[in-house]
Amino acid sequence: MTSEQAKTPRYEHCVPAFWPMAAAIEMEEKGLQAFQNNLRFVAEAEKIENPPPSEWATENKILLDLDTMRLRDFSPKKSDAVPVLVDAPYAGHSSTIADYAKGQSLIETLLASGLSHVLATDWKSATPEMRNYDIDKYLEDMNVVVDDLGGRVALVGLCQGGWLSAMYACRFPEKVASLVLAGAPIDTDAGNGPIKKLAHSLPLSIYEEMVAAGDGRMLGQYMLAGLKNMHPGVQYGKKFVDLYAHIEDKSYFKRTEQFERWYENPIDLPGIYYLQAIRLMFKENRFAKGEFTGLGRALSLKDVTCPTYLLAGASDDITTREQVFAAEHLLGTPQEQIVKNLVPGGHIGLFMGSRTLKDVWPGIAQWIKGQQRRCIRARRAMP
Repeated sequence: MTSEQAKTPRYEHCVPAFWPMAAAIEMEEKGLQAFQNNLRFVAEAEKIENPPPSEWATENKILLDLDTMRLRDFSPKKSDAVPVLVDAPYAGHSSTIADYAKGQSLIETLLASGLSHVLATDWKSATPEMRNYDIDKYLEDMNVVVDDLGGRVALVGLCQGGWLSAMYACRFPEKVASLVLAGAPIDTDAGNGPIKKLAHSLPLSIYEEMVAAGDGRMLGQYMLAGLKNMHPGVQYGKKFVDLYAHIEDKSYFKRTEQFERWYENPIDLPGIYYLQAIRLMFKENRFAKGEFTGLGRALSLKDVTCPTYLLAGASDDITTREQVFAAEHLLGTPQEQIVKNLVPGGHIGLFMGSRTLKDVWPGIAQWIKGQQRRCIRARRAMP
């Protein structure tokens, strides 16, 4: 059913006390089917506004339970291949975006493409006790994970997980065999996206006030409201119109409920970490300038010399292509070992879009396997 064919309520239903009377009128004028559709719409709208939390789609086990994260292992069996660590975004939503749903999962795609040792960071929502965690704390726990995995990994950084992975590769270049940066803002002054505008137009005091209101944390509900306000027409109106238009389409409901379980259940961030990211990363762009200090040392992207794959979305308005591709000229990796790929779609589609998972990520998996084989040959050649 198209939106043009949608049966929209003729009478006002937003005032609870008058809803039964409006429904009765519609029963008389449109019949029982229309009334049943309205009841179904109310139930489904409630589900997508207050859904249960999202879950991991692929079977896994928790290898480590650290202060900031749980390390999840999706490997079907033991492998001596260089571990592939998917660094999921830690920017207000659950890490399950990396394993969104059966048939729509980056983890599943990597495994199906022949990578045998795949793990992911499952970042924890910040509790009041975590309010003072800073970016160094997250780098520290990343280092614990890498050391526990043998001291060398292939990093796949998604969005915020991308800049954290790049920071880690700067600080410990010998521990990163290859680096994939997908939708990762490396040079936050590049391009002209809405996130850049917001970061520079709002004074730091606004962000500090939000952290103070969250008792030292940046609450996920605040960030979610900000994201929705980037596209208010869609988030507060169109998605409900579309829901009503597809009132008899069960598969549409299933897909919508799946997405809203992830989207409408934001996680909280430590206030110190969040304010560092806003000020040092997005306002002052220190990481791209080589002025960011991580674990006691100034981080230089020129120290990253491993093969690197850069993936950006053509219509991404969260992390513009310019912010991702700027890494090409900032890294120390030789140009011939850097791959740039601009694909159709927006930000979230880079990690869970069906087309990107089908057409793009299997090739990235083969690229990672090629780097793994190179590492194995290098180990064997050592005296």
